Amino acid sequence: MTYRVCFVCTGNICRSPMAESVFRARVAEAGLDGLVEVDSAGTGGWHEGDGADPRTVSVLEEHGYDGGHTARQFQPSWFSRLDLVIALDTGHLKALRRLAPTPQDAEKVRLLRSYDPAAGDDLDVPDPYYGGLDGFEECLEMVEAASEGLLAEVREQTEGRMP
Repeated sequence: MTYRVCFVCTGNICRSPMAESVFRARVAEAGLDGLVEVDSAGTGGWHEGDGADPRTVSVLEEHGYDGGHTARQFQPSWFSRLDLVIALDTGHLKALRRLAPTPQDAEKVRLLRSYDPAAGDDLDVPDPYYGGLDGFEECLEMVEAASEGLLAEVREQTEGRMP
């Protein structure tokens, strides 16, 4: 049985595709790629069908990650097939919990940085869209730091499942 994780930001062109790419690489490195499915979406559909922001692609590829991506909008009907919905900031967390059809679905929504013990109380990944390349680098650092803790949880949740 496949374990499904979806990362969600605003437009699905900066933060969530970055998190998707990094986490997919972590899943593959852990040998869980046949067991865990990773994707991403946006709370809005403004960029649906577009590729990731060129700065996202540049930073990902510079650090050895896949930069291929097509933006899409998160749909409430997806909750039934997802195990975790990972929000990139508290605004996304609130929006996704409002979209959740059931209380059990709302419980699937978590903040990415809650998986990084060093994050403290600052659990938002800042939106790099209106800034320079350094904001995208900072975003990548935050995503990488949180991915280890998220991978540990996913590994625990999938223990005993066969691909």
